[in-house]
Amino acid sequence: MNGKDPYDTICQRNIHMNEHRMIWVTFQKEGVHKYPAALEDPNLATGDEYDVSFLGYPHRHTFHFKVWIEVFHDDRDIEFIQFKRWMEHLYEGTLQLDYKSCEMIADGLYEEINVKFPDRKVHIEVSEDNENGCFIQYP
Repeated sequence: MNGKDPYDTICQRNIHMNEHRMIWVTFQKEGVHKYPAALEDPNLATGDEYDVSFLGYPHRHTFHFKVWIEVFHDDRDIEFIQFKRWMEHLYEGTLQLDYKSCEMIADGLYEEINVKFPDRKVHIEVSEDNENGCFIQYP
């Protein structure tokens, strides 16, 4: 034999047949948004301990992003740092998000990613202050 364990070769083949590879990066950006419906919707402006009417006014968060993207081989198909820097450059300065929810922010980011890296599975998590947020899987 050539010194290679035939079992290792079989295991490698099985790994590659069943794999689904993704890399992920994180970044954060300061942003301001509001939820206008919170001012008048009786389900939100409740007047009790569940009242969130304050969300109807512009308020600041640190938005945390975690983005997974499909890769097709194990040697820097997409380089982490370049991918992160590219996304950070999509958002210059303090984000002025108007009425956008975390889900809307994720959808907008996915649209940009899909143009640059088409036909890849992407998962995006966006949270406000790393406390509450969304997780969306894009096909």
